[in-house]
Amino acid sequence: MTATAPSPHCYHCGEALPAAPVLRPLDGQTAGFCCEGCAAAAEWIRHSDLGSYYRLRSAAAGRVDAEPVDLGIWDREELQAEHSHPVTGGREIILLTDGMRCAACAWLIDRALAREEGVLDSTANAVTGRIRIAWDPRRAALSKILHRLSMLGYRPYLAGGEASERARLDERKRWLLRLGIAGLGALQAMMFAEALYLDVDRTMPVPTRDFFRWLTFLVSTPVVFYSGWPFLAGAWRELRERHLGMDTLIAGSTLLAYLASLVETIRGGVHVWYDAAVMFVFLLLAARMLEQRARNIATAQVDALARARPAFATRERDDGSRESVPVGSLAGGDVVRVAAGDNVPADGVLLDADAVFEEALLTGESHPIHKRAGAAVYAGTVCREHPARLRVTDVGSATRLSQLARLVDQAQAHRPPIARAADRIGGRFVAGLLLAALAVYAFWHFHDPARAFEVTLALLVISCPCALSLSVPAALAAAHGTLARLGVLATRADALDTLSRASDIVFDKTGTLSDPRTLRVEAQSLDGFGRSHALALAAALERDSGHPLASAFLDAADQACADPLHAEQVETVTGRGVQGLIDGQSWRLGRADFVFGGDDDGAIWLGDGERGVARFALHESARPDAVEALAALRAQGFAVHLASGDGQAPVRRFAEEMDIADPRARQAPEDKLAFVHELQARGRIVAMVGDGINDAPVLAGADVSVAMGQGAPLAQRAADLVMTGTSLSRLPATVDLARRTRRIIRENLAWALAYNVLALPLAATGRVTPWLAALGMALSSLLVTANALRLTRVPTNKSTP
Repeated sequence: MTATAPSPHCYHCGEALPAAPVLRPLDGQTAGFCCEGCAAAAEWIRHSDLGSYYRLRSAAAGRVDAEPVDLGIWDREELQAEHSHPVTGGREIILLTDGMRCAACAWLIDRALAREEGVLDSTANAVTGRIRIAWDPRRAALSKILHRLSMLGYRPYLAGGEASERARLDERKRWLLRLGIAGLGALQAMMFAEALYLDVDRTMPVPTRDFFRWLTFLVSTPVVFYSGWPFLAGAWRELRERHLGMDTLIAGSTLLAYLASLVETIRGGVHVWYDAAVMFVFLLLAARMLEQRARNIATAQVDALARARPAFATRERDDGSRESVPVGSLAGGDVVRVAAGDNVPADGVLLDADAVFEEALLTGESHPIHKRAGAAVYAGTVCREHPARLRVTDVGSATRLSQLARLVDQAQAHRPPIARAADRIGGRFVAGLLLAALAVYAFWHFHDPARAFEVTLALLVISCPCALSLSVPAALAAAHGTLARLGVLATRADALDTLSRASDIVFDKTGTLSDPRTLRVEAQSLDGFGRSHALALAAALERDSGHPLASAFLDAADQACADPLHAEQVETVTGRGVQGLIDGQSWRLGRADFVFGGDDDGAIWLGDGERGVARFALHESARPDAVEALAALRAQGFAVHLASGDGQAPVRRFAEEMDIADPRARQAPEDKLAFVHELQARGRIVAMVGDGINDAPVLAGADVSVAMGQGAPLAQRAADLVMTGTSLSRLPATVDLARRTRRIIRENLAWALAYNVLALPLAATGRVTPWLAALGMALSSLLVTANALRLTRVPTNKSTP
């Protein structure tokens, strides 16, 4: 056997090899592995004669956790009862795995499971990451089968929201079936109708004509009553609620054309309009499915947030052993272990010295985040590189993941005034159209009775304001989906519309334009007061404030090896500082005039109300993309302002770096609010961007406001938009999206109104046949929906992250 030097990457998972790799002889060469788990997986694959996997794969496998994994929870009766269902000979369950990278992975999983005793059938889908397993519980426990998957690097997870996802998939299949039947029916009906239309000289024998009509009737019936059922059901709901809407007009026109054609077929009349009915249903179904696509894009963020919450967690017992438990059984104070590649089950603080987490879903940050002991870790983020231990702080609905999901839901449920106005106009238009149809029918009945019904039907069909009703909802659904992908969540219905019209934008400095991760505290103690003790006092007062200063003081206290202290009765004095009791003594942290009655010098002081014992200077750097983001905002026409509570010197230096003229320093919340009101009095529309408790009043007072996702919860509650990440480049991208949304809504409304204004007289004067009316009306609906879908494109300018 001739051994060759191993590759610098793991033979199985492709990760970089450690300094002391695991070496194994495979196929005449020495293969290097990053861990014993990957080596064991590769040896089993070779010994099972499945070595073709390595030749077929197009991506490396997932890393195998060498530590034993507790899979016993999969055998619990309550879990299998909820997430699996009975099949012939056993039960079936659908699982997820994030290790399936290519078709070769699916090939390997299929063949590996086929060799396991008790497996009746299995399929792996490399596109969706899903594995379907049917097994006989009498012959093998599910945990034993899943152990094989885990050993190969495919950790199993429950398919979150499986029932709702299955229901959504079934609903989509029904809509596709309805559309397919309507398309086939419309094609056949038009073919038969063409034969009838070409008989201009009335030379076709009556039996032949009736034969074509009855054939068209048979083709049209399933289209009208099966494919058109969503419109019929919608019309029935509207009638029960005594509300005239689009479905009432669509169902009424379709049934009118169908039933009148049936009557004419029976009595041998001159005209039938089956083709108009089926064409109407087919094209409107296509428009409705396009609208659903926009809504699905908008709800994709909610679905992703729901899937990010794992079903199980590995909890440490008091004796150091581990147990796998449902996430719902976790409580504050529990210690959990998160394997590399797993989702964090609950919010907590990191116990290990350091760890790496991927927060793209929550914050939009594309790069993994390195965290140190004591840092906050959020549910739904993914642990990378190596396992991590956390102490749970928040579970369930209290986690940041759940809060973001609620924000997305609220944003999509909100209906801005323009959408409500379009609904009101549409309802009144329907009522007016019905009166116009009666008038047109009366006119034609006296003028040309033979054409009265046909003209009235064409009028009802062509003037149906479907495009008007779709113009705003389709655009907003697409915009909210794109907004979520940008990492920005709207909490107020008309936030995007106001942002699109904003002329001025006011920034806070600390934690907004500056990077809170670079904030450093320099302490100077006075009168022999201990420096480390001063830092410990300041850290205790700031600990739970949520302000960027809190983490800076905590870091400084840690570096000074100060013993941690606990503050009680902590109170924030807005715009001035914080005060509280520590070991029974009152302490204050903030401006000099607040701390000991001195003259404000721009520094942060610590004192007891009568004297200052320590002075703190802050050093901070701008966010990496702040200059570029501000330049993009100026290019978009914004006047950029800076209003900060910090001293004159640091604010002036920062403003020069950011190229902001006339910065405002030492601004209390009421001063910032007065500045915003001053701009508004000049006729300006003001956007405010901030992150701290001090910013909450001005965020509420601005025309539109944006809170940084890492800021204080009070600021986020007062804001109209919340940026879930730390990148300011999302802001100009959001402005661009807001302006495009406003423009597209205007285009849709203009087209819808212009179409109805032009179509109404054409139909009333008898210049349009019913089938042409159906074509025109449906194409107008398709046009506004397709126009709205342009908003699903994320802006690609340089400001976009």
